[in-house]
Amino acid sequence: MRGLIHVAIVVTLTGACSATEGDVVDSGARVRFSNTEASLTVRIADSAEEQRQGLMGVGSLGEDRGMAFVYDDPTTGSFWMKDTLIPLSIAFVDGDRIVAIEEMKPCETDTCPTWDSGGAAYTVAIEANAGWFTAHGIAVGDRATLERIGDA
Repeated sequence: MRGLIHVAIVVTLTGACSATEGDVVDSGARVRFSNTEASLTVRIADSAEEQRQGLMGVGSLGEDRGMAFVYDDPTTGSFWMKDTLIPLSIAFVDGDRIVAIEEMKPCETDTCPTWDSGGAAYTVAIEANAGWFTAHGIAVGDRATLERIGDA
């Protein structure tokens, strides 16, 4: 069904935790991946303002931390790294399947390259430290499940 986020959202009752240095995300959500025990704790970016800001200006991400950009409708939009200080990996998810993974480099100039899903529509884009998906054996075609926890 088009227009709906197909990533499973599981709500659990736990308290929210504040971020610590190096962890730019709260405990608002977790992404679990098929074929691996690995998971990411992510901050949800579901408003236009949060999505524009992304991880700009962030000096470091904690291990197994990231950001999930959640869209109401499928999109093929691209990402750029303007004023993003650290290299990142991004996985584009349609339904519950990863349709593309890209490695993105920081950009501090006015003209920055963009990264996209290769034309595949997606409803969630997940950013993590550079190389994170490869290091955990996560590939295109694997499943990604977003679980909202706490007060997120």
